[in-house]
Amino acid sequence: MQINPGAAEFPHRQIAAQLRAKIRAGDWAAGDRLPSIPAIAEMFGVAKQTVQRAIDQLRVEGVLITKPGSGTYVRGTRRRLNRLSRGRYGGHRGYHADLAARYRQQLIQVGRAPAPPEVADAFGVADGTELIVRRHLVRTEDVPVEVGASWFRVADAAGTSLERMEAYGRPLYQEAEEAIGRRYVSATDQISARQPSREEAETLQIRPDTPVLHLLHVAYDTQHRPIEVAQATWPGPMTTLTEQYQIPGPVADPEPDPGLVLG
Repeated sequence: MQINPGAAEFPHRQIAAQLRAKIRAGDWAAGDRLPSIPAIAEMFGVAKQTVQRAIDQLRVEGVLITKPGSGTYVRGTRRRLNRLSRGRYGGHRGYHADLAARYRQQLIQVGRAPAPPEVADAFGVADGTELIVRRHLVRTEDVPVEVGASWFRVADAAGTSLERMEAYGRPLYQEAEEAIGRRYVSATDQISARQPSREEAETLQIRPDTPVLHLLHVAYDTQHRPIEVAQATWPGPMTTLTEQYQIPGPVADPEPDPGLVLG
């Protein structure tokens, strides 16, 4: 590995590109620890500060993760989000076995909390209104890839299983339908990119300047009343959103009505 001093690209970007290429080639697999910064600096014949900038760039991209006192590691595979929240419901309104095999969801908090602005707006209540929240963390290969929360009205879910710190043997929406007595019939997804909060960055083990993708999912009943407002946040550089859909064929224009007089 070497850099080209005469190239227009900055040395740290050249180093980042070569490290990235080695990871893509499989020379370093997910979970492997990279050589130390002094060792990499010696390989390229550059200052340690130059290597640190390259490492920082790859951390922002989500390629590497640094564990204090341990070293820098290859973060893991890119998370693919197929069909966004529609995947939680499934074709038969049940679990997706392949998702359960790849991802482990951990319930981390259940209780009452003031509604953040976007959740309050979705429910049509004032900011800070007390709601029931169930917070979770999703991991794959022991790497945190999602932090999320599901919110319910206190009037709907108070005293039900939704307010207890327990996991269910079925999807959350099925538990909510039974506990609340209303069926999910439609939903909207709103996705945006932003900087993470300090808590999100710490939980997802990313730098504070690493962008995240944030999903707001609102599920409605037959009368278009919100049942659940769910949030999910993922490290942007290691998350790919994939939509697969059919494209309708052309439709012929209808024949004009011979009895219709225009003018």
